[in-house]
Amino acid sequence: MFINKVENTGILALDLIDFKTDLAILSFDIKTLLYQEAIVKEKEFREALAAVDWSAFRNKTVAISCSVDAIIPPWVYMALAEKLHPVAAYYDFKAMEDLEIDLWMQALQAMDLSHFQQQKVVIRARPNIPASLYMLATERLIPIVQTLMYGEVGMPKVIFKKGKV
Repeated sequence: MFINKVENTGILALDLIDFKTDLAILSFDIKTLLYQEAIVKEKEFREALAAVDWSAFRNKTVAISCSVDAIIPPWVYMALAEKLHPVAAYYDFKAMEDLEIDLWMQALQAMDLSHFQQQKVVIRARPNIPASLYMLATERLIPIVQTLMYGEVGMPKVIFKKGKV
């Protein structure tokens, strides 16, 4: 008879990849709205802003950036937010990769942890998961789990055990 020792450990697995956003992330470069792609001239900026087809950003996440060295007054970001607010799912002024990590962290922050209460939990080892996500998961789980581990259910590395220092 085959006995699955891994299943009998009672260890619950948490895979951080499950919290990665599935929203499409688009990039929007402010440079395209600048006068001669260099400076903000209000009249020209507002005309360029009005000419953008904002429907392309419907239900998308938008990473706003400026690829040229230009002085951008704060009202420009406000004007962009006003245009994106009715169409985009989410938007921010940051690199696409940073925005993706922010959304990933928001999903992890919103996660219901009740089923991990007083359990042995292993956070699965995955390549290319940002360190900040492992840290956030650890911060959220330590107060509620019995044991927190890293790796795979069959060979975890113990990180924290309640009652141990």
